[in-house]
Amino acid sequence: MTASTNLPPINVVLGTIAGAGALPPERTGLIPHGAQTLRLLDEPSEWNAFSVAVPTQPGAWDSALVIEGMHCAACSITVEDALSKVPGVLSVRVNAATHRAHVVWQQDQVLPSQWMLEVQRCGYRAAPANDVFASERRRAETRKALWRWLVAGLCMMQVMMYAYPAYIAHPGDLTQEMESLLRWASWVLTLPVILFSCGPFFKSALRDVLHARVSMDLPVALGMAITFAVSTVGTFEPNGMFGREVYFDSLTMFVFFLLTGRWLELRLRDRTAGALEALMNRLPDSVERQKADGSYERVAGRRVLVGDVLRVHAGEAFLADGEVLEGNTSVDEALLTGESKPLSRGPGGQVVAGSHNLSGTVLMRVVRVGADTRFSQIVALMETASAAKPGNTALVDRLAKPFLVGVLVAAVAACAWWWPQDPTHAVMVAVAVLVVTCPCALSLATPAAVLASAGALARCGILVRKLDALDTLAQVDTVVFDKTGTLTQDAMVLAQVHTRAEFSTDQALALAAVLASQSLHPASRAIAAAFEQGVVANSNTAGRCALVGDVQELAGGGLAGSVFAPSRADIEGQVGRTYQLRLGSALHCGVPSDAAAHVRVFMSDQDGWLATFDLAEQVRAQARGVVADLVARGLDVHLLSGDEEASVTAVAHSVGIAKMRSACLPADKLAYLSELQRAGHTVAMVGDGLNDGPVLAGANVAFAFGSAVPLAQSKADFVVMGSSLQGVAQTLGVARKTRDVIRQNLWWALLYNAACVPLAVAGMLPAWAAGLGMAASSLLVVLNALRLARAPRFVKDE
Repeated sequence: MTASTNLPPINVVLGTIAGAGALPPERTGLIPHGAQTLRLLDEPSEWNAFSVAVPTQPGAWDSALVIEGMHCAACSITVEDALSKVPGVLSVRVNAATHRAHVVWQQDQVLPSQWMLEVQRCGYRAAPANDVFASERRRAETRKALWRWLVAGLCMMQVMMYAYPAYIAHPGDLTQEMESLLRWASWVLTLPVILFSCGPFFKSALRDVLHARVSMDLPVALGMAITFAVSTVGTFEPNGMFGREVYFDSLTMFVFFLLTGRWLELRLRDRTAGALEALMNRLPDSVERQKADGSYERVAGRRVLVGDVLRVHAGEAFLADGEVLEGNTSVDEALLTGESKPLSRGPGGQVVAGSHNLSGTVLMRVVRVGADTRFSQIVALMETASAAKPGNTALVDRLAKPFLVGVLVAAVAACAWWWPQDPTHAVMVAVAVLVVTCPCALSLATPAAVLASAGALARCGILVRKLDALDTLAQVDTVVFDKTGTLTQDAMVLAQVHTRAEFSTDQALALAAVLASQSLHPASRAIAAAFEQGVVANSNTAGRCALVGDVQELAGGGLAGSVFAPSRADIEGQVGRTYQLRLGSALHCGVPSDAAAHVRVFMSDQDGWLATFDLAEQVRAQARGVVADLVARGLDVHLLSGDEEASVTAVAHSVGIAKMRSACLPADKLAYLSELQRAGHTVAMVGDGLNDGPVLAGANVAFAFGSAVPLAQSKADFVVMGSSLQGVAQTLGVARKTRDVIRQNLWWALLYNAACVPLAVAGMLPAWAAGLGMAASSLLVVLNALRLARAPRFVKDE
């Protein structure tokens, strides 16, 4: 397969079709309804728009989708089962609460159009997650849901007025003609409810019947259809078997209550899962790019390349990561970094994709585009989380189908039991059983709470990579902090340099800076920055140092490499020298260490110790308060670091941590963590460095900061996009509240079913009360979860 260079972008193609009126509004965007349209997605050039290559599986792609038409947990299982049977599809994850899915597929075995068509055959619609029309369709869906609810409410009130006389009348008060007239009026007013308001339920149920499946809409639709049929027969034949009583008032009331719950669930999904869509759509569709003659042309965002110069006006979003060339402005990076205050940016300042230009027009040079931008990495993290399922949610989803089959059997059994006594009553008992046992509340109990919390945390700049981690975090009793860059500021300052007799301070610093510039470690950055800023100025010597051998970095140890440097004789035209240097800890450099209250970086060559660099580090302003907060919550706090004992002890005492371990290699950190876990502790690890990767992966729950190296972020369950340590304590509080809400929701759902099912089977629960109970249970679960949607307040580091 080769990419076609003649096809326009998929969004443009389908947008043109929609604009020309070739497709109705509901078929616009990236919802393919035919094989011909779907084949546009088979072009390899389009895959990067909604998929990422799986690095561990050559030829495999992980595609992010939105599945439309789902209403319950059973729907997600249906889609997963259908896609799993397609040859070439390696794995599928569908989240019923967010309606998002991840499909991993092998390009040499299957194409996107083939497995997307399988979704359509199931009765659902699949759209790439970056669909520019998704928000418009969601708004249209919300409007339709509101109209259905309004129609059901207005008709219910009028039907109740017509039913009221029959409830209060004494025998003989109503003539046969008057009673028939009231029934006919109720029947007419119920028709819009059945034909319009109940449309989605009947459509979903019909789809399930045609595909021999069971979903939560099937028993509900059966209850509606049976109630309307029995009441219609009673209206047309008042002297027949079912003519004694009609149930239009119960039916309309039931539909109204049910639609109330559904609409509120839809609103909750918009507030939580919609946050991801809002983030993904922050990038502009087109930008102004500078041409060779200095003029500007507007081009599609996908055509922008590294090195292009873009003009960004106030109110627009930055399409890519880049450097400001001209102009001054303020930018909003709150969603990307958690920093709520506008940040000033001028010539030389760095801007990131997805941030907003607030005040002035600027020119920027593009440094990173597409998947290389920080914005894309954040979206990928949120995409992964949105398609994941908490463990107990997956269990409930799997139990949904057998539970629904049991509901149908119970309804038939209840009807058969009551039929010999009173056929009309038997039918209504069956309806009550069908309605009241719908497990909507049980299925919503966990995802509604987890998604509300994840959405609230995302708005504060904390990304939940794994939804399961919220439940685990609530059980944490021990928190382990890394020191450098976590409890202390990222930036350290070079305080003093000690050298071997034949070396001057500037020579030693010049040599060290060559190695240090190859590392992201805060200590290395401090040495490189000190050299670049001219802390010791001797450019004649410094400018001649050069790297001549590949640098190797040992996690938790330091750097090693070959560096050429001139001697004093070389300045006069003589030959210089190549040094085999080591830069890092005393153990790494093979030199003895001493007790010092500050960070020390050592450097050695083939002749032994060459220099020692004393670095001053600053403890974060929030560190002591955060540690005190965690201790007050009943947690045990530890500190692990690869630095020397004196430095680690000083930082630990300053922030209030009593348990610490210094001079730790990555394996030592992991062993210490394993000891805690074997002792029965549930451990959360907070770190940001390369050497934290193993221990982050081994912890029960892991936090990394947005400035952390990619390896640390990839192992973390939570990524704090800012630099606020307060986010750790606040996330713990949110996790515990989420656990409490989930438990409340589950208990309510279980108690509701335990109380109402026997009443329905015993014939003591009318259909309208069953509908009210079912809607109220779902509504209560959703409203309880909404309490978690309020974003917690975070204190920023100064």
